[in-house]
Amino acid sequence: MSKTRTHSFRAAAAHAAVAAALALAAAACPAAGTAAAAAKPAAQAQSFATPEAGVEALIAALRQADNAALQRVLGPGSPRLIESGDSDADREARAKFVAEYDAKHRIELQGDAKAWLSIGTDDWPMPIPLVRHGAGWAFDTAAGDKEIIARRIGHNELSAIQVCRAFIDMERDYAELDRNGDGVLEYTARLISTEGRHDGLYWPTAPGEPPSPGGPRLAQADPAQLAARSAAKPYHGYYFRVLTRQGPHAPGGARDYRVDGKLIGGVALIAWPASWFSTGIKTFKCSMDGKVYERNLGKDTAAAAAKITAFDPGPGWAKVQ
Repeated sequence: MSKTRTHSFRAAAAHAAVAAALALAAAACPAAGTAAAAAKPAAQAQSFATPEAGVEALIAALRQADNAALQRVLGPGSPRLIESGDSDADREARAKFVAEYDAKHRIELQGDAKAWLSIGTDDWPMPIPLVRHGAGWAFDTAAGDKEIIARRIGHNELSAIQVCRAFIDMERDYAELDRNGDGVLEYTARLISTEGRHDGLYWPTAPGEPPSPGGPRLAQADPAQLAARSAAKPYHGYYFRVLTRQGPHAPGGARDYRVDGKLIGGVALIAWPASWFSTGIKTFKCSMDGKVYERNLGKDTAAAAAKITAFDPGPGWAKVQ
């Protein structure tokens, strides 16, 4: 995958309407594992008398969170496009897609055999066209396959970069107070606190209590810190983990951020895609200076990311522009 191509993913996702709708690919119905998500893919896309009827069926399936109906409407190949692997993000994106549709939509004919749905005030074009088949119309999911995946990846990568930058602010907020009463202002190596403690970026709060520096969604995206790894849920298609030391290629050289057991020398973060080439391509790192670095770790990204224990942006890592 070329640098130009992966950057184009993010450029596509940066468009306001695309960011709102997540290219329909992420506008999926509830997570796999539900009865609806277990439905078998349709053998072929459903046929409609008119393009308008096809669009109405699509929107109805999205409004009702009916994954089986959505698969019938879109046909073969649709499950991998409508389920990103992040059920929370999918629900948010579905709602945004429908909201954009309700705000404005139009169907534009291209000749007499193809029709395109555009939604929102920016007239964002849905990448899956309706095409004429005999006397009816059906969604041509295959035609939009690559574009849908590209836009999903672009959106998720942009989100991961933003989380990396926000993470530094969260850590600084955390270190403003002595959270454990030991008289030392320090950072934390945890995204989620141990139950009953404030030793991570997120902890539950009661009404009227100050919020924790981090939120629950991000806290669930660190598989290593949850009691059951299966409970981890990617945040916009990415997992995250705190790093507590840096390597020789980092500013200042190799060092441990802990001093006498206290995390006072800094902190870093790594973010990697939950499903390489489906929810994301690049792996990201950032440290206290706020600079984010990226690298494509390939099809074995999960295993490669697990071996990364230090912030070390050496050869192969490029600074995100």
